[in-house]
Parts: sequence; structure tokens; C-alpha cells
Amino acid sequence: MVDDKASGTKLETWLMVSFVAAMLLSTSVIVITSFGKQTVYSAYVTDADKDYQMQQVSAMRNSLGEGGLGYDVANTMSTPMLVNDWREPHRTMMVIAAVEKPFDSAEASAIHDFVTEKGGKVIIASNSTNAQTVASEFGIKFFDAPVADDQRYYEVTDQNGIRMEPDIRKLWAVAGVNKVWDDEFELRPPCSSDDILNDRVDDCAMPVLFHNPTAIQVLEQEDGDLERNVKILAHASGSAFIARQNLDINDADNPVLGAENTGLIIRIDYPGLSSIDRVKGGDKEGEVSVTGSIVFVSDHSVLANHLYDIKDAEVTGKQQCDSEYYSGRSCWNSLLSGDTASTQWSGNSMYFKALMRDMMETDNPEISTTVTRDNENFYVVFDESRHVTSSLSSPFTEAMGAIVMLTSDTMLKWLIVLNLMALLSIAIMVVPEKENWRHVFDLTRFRERPNKVDSNQYLKRVRESMMSKVRQLNDLTRDEFALKTPAEIQTMVRDPRLIELLYSQQRSYSNEELRQLLQQIRRWGK
Repeated sequence: MVDDKASGTKLETWLMVSFVAAMLLSTSVIVITSFGKQTVYSAYVTDADKDYQMQQVSAMRNSLGEGGLGYDVANTMSTPMLVNDWREPHRTMMVIAAVEKPFDSAEASAIHDFVTEKGGKVIIASNSTNAQTVASEFGIKFFDAPVADDQRYYEVTDQNGIRMEPDIRKLWAVAGVNKVWDDEFELRPPCSSDDILNDRVDDCAMPVLFHNPTAIQVLEQEDGDLERNVKILAHASGSAFIARQNLDINDADNPVLGAENTGLIIRIDYPGLSSIDRVKGGDKEGEVSVTGSIVFVSDHSVLANHLYDIKDAEVTGKQQCDSEYYSGRSCWNSLLSGDTASTQWSGNSMYFKALMRDMMETDNPEISTTVTRDNENFYVVFDESRHVTSSLSSPFTEAMGAIVMLTSDTMLKWLIVLNLMALLSIAIMVVPEKENWRHVFDLTRFRERPNKVDSNQYLKRVRESMMSKVRQLNDLTRDEFALKTPAEIQTMVRDPRLIELLYSQQRSYSNEELRQLLQQIRRWGK
């Protein structure tokens, strides 16, 4: 009894030590890989230092949620493979700003289905090829270097109001939310605040500022039998080039793609998709026609606080067109047909709020007005799983991301965590050391068979297996079976081919024949 108790205690101790070691090892690996990194471009980080805070997307989240447009705003920490399980996907927009962790093919396929089958809405903003896996699903190409454009760059001053060195990678563009002007130099009516408020943005345009964008390009690709509308809403000028090596346009390694192939914002719509929602004329649910939409933006900083919010933009020195630094070259007001006040850049928030509203189903005539009249019936989900997290929060976010694969309900998530801990504790307390005589084999040791069977023994082993089955089928002990004569055994078998196997000494068999005999032995006696 004392030995058994000591043995049991020893096992429990080793289980606890192993668990603690595994936890420390996994946590250490995550901490080491994320050491020195800080979460940026997150919609939920509000306590970063000054420089990092300007790069967050928190101003965008505040402008869309309660106190802003009133959308139901949430976030996801897990893989985008779950998007098709979300409620009312045709009323849901996923915002993926700064793809620091590349997508895999399964995630890209899930996003494609979310847009083209469920009618979901997606905005992906990235200035690298990390979003290329998703882009390939829609026939879009991301370049791996920034765009330089000496015709369309904006001016910035430092904290003391002194002009900073001009950077031809800081681009501006004039874009509509759903319209493309064939002539890139055509004057466009500017969208006013009243136009945006009343959703009259089909024929007007707004300035958008970028921070080191790359280029995106539409490839020739058919999307099956789906009808789709592709629109390059914003692009660089015809003299822009991909700055792969330096800022010299004459360098052969810096290709000039042309304006139409140097896209900055591309929108793809899939109209005529079928979904279920409350229909007009009552609260009954029925089939409605919706539009799936995805927008690719060549720079994630367009959504960051220092470009999204006009107050932060002014603090960080972004200059308007009336600045003396633009003398002698064009600014965005050169493409807008209005006075100085109407062509003023008011932060990227005006453009993206108008774009998102246009993508949503708020004006769908088939959906009941009890749904469309309130923005709280529409959802904006920020994908936080694409961001690199700090060394302290990374273990927690990775663990919660895995649990979200099981459920997104807050209470159920914590129940899963607590149940896992409880089950582990119970296992450590009650699992005894098994008796030695019960250890028939050890599953924890995997290795090849030490001695392979001699091919000359195949026939002998097949005969032995047949004899064993005859003995067991007739319920005989080994001694009783040994006393049986060959004639008696042949009477038990009755199958001529199997009798020949047992008693013919002159017959030889190939490996294929032995395999067939084994199949016959398995069927024999049934």
C-alpha cells in the first residue's frame, strides 16, 4: 500500500511538472518571437505612446460606432475562416487594416466566399504583399514596393511648423466612392458634408491622402459565372513608378506602370446575390437580392489616426492646398471643381465613411425599413488577428484566438478555459499509476519493427494462421487440436483450395497468391 501511494504521488508530480513546463515553454516561445514588437494599426489600442497612437485605427472605430455613425462595432481575434458563420453576413463589413500576418489559402478562400456567396463587405488595406493571397482570389495584384509620384505628393511640416523634406511617396488622390472618371484630368464635383449625410455621393469625389502606398493592379481573371463590377476608384498619375531600388524614375529596376495600372483604391462588387432578411411589407423573413463588395486599398495608413482624423492630421503637420509649399505644382484642388472651402481635405474619414455607407445595404429597397433605417442593425468587424502583438499580450491573444475557433460567445469562451483547467486538475489528482501486469504495450514509443519477417517464412505463417482459425472456430484447445488427424482437419476445412494450402508440400505460391489466400482465410467460416 505504501509503495502504491508513493508511485501514484510520483505520477501526479510528474504530470504537474510536465504541464507547468509545457506552459512555460509555449509562453516563452510566443514572448521571444514577439519581443520588442508593439501593436500598431489596431482599432482597440488607445494607450500607446504618442507616435504609435497616431498610427492606430481607434479614431476610425470611434467614428463608426456609438457616438459616430452608430454601427454595431466588434472585433475578431481569430482566423477569417469563420466569417461565413457570422450572423447576417450581407449586413456585415470586415475591416482588415495592416496585414502584418499573411493569410493562408483557406482564409483567402473563406473571404472570397463571404463576399461572392454571402454578400459580405470587406475592406483590406495593406502596403505589402501580405494581402496577396486574398487579392489573388479576386484577380488583384499587390506590388512589393512603394509608389513614387513627383506629380501628386503632399507636404508635411514638423512640430515647429518647419517644412519637412518632400517625399514623393506620400501621395494624394481624388476618388469617388462608386464612380470612375474616364479622363484622369477631368474636374469632379467635390462631396460636401451634406452630400455625405444624405447619401448623395454617386457623382462627387473627395481627396484621400496616403502614406507610402504600394500599387495594386487588376489582372485579367474571370470569376466563374459571377457578374462583377470592377472600379479603380483612385490611382497615381501616369508618371508614377514603383520605387523598388531608389527614387530615380530613370532606374531600369523602377518600372513605370501607367496610371490605370498604378491603382490605389480598387472596388469590386458582386450584385444579384441571394440572402435571407426581413422583407418590406412586414417583419417576415424572405429572400432578398444583395451585393457583395470588397475594396482593396494600397496603404493601411489611410485608416490610421494621423490620416483618418483631421485633428490628428493637423497635429502631425499635413498641409492643405492653400499652403505656400504647393506653389508651382498641382494639388488635389486641381481636380475638384469648387472653391477653396469645398475642396479642403477634411481627413480620410469623410471618404471612407461615405464608401462604407455606399457598400452597406442601407438603401436596399427589398429589405424592411425596420432594418435599413438604423445603422445599429449593420455590423463593422475589425480583424485584430492580423496584427503583431506585444510580448506580454501575445500568449493571451493567441490562446483566445484558438478558443474563438470553437465559439465567439464571451461566456462560452471563459467556460471553455475554466473547464480545460478543471479537467487537467482532475486528471492530475485521480489518474493512478497502472499495474505493471497491465502494460501490454507502450503507446508513447513509436519505432519500426526491429526485425523484418523473412520472406521465406510467408507461406509458413499463412498456414499457421489458417490452422489457428480452424482450431478457434471449432472451439478446441491446442492439445485437443494436436490430436486431430489430417483427415479430420480436412473435414473441418472442406475448402479444396485451403486444404491444398495446408497439406500440399509440392505447391509453391507467389506473394500475390498468398495475399489472395489471406483474404479467403478471413472470409472462411463466416
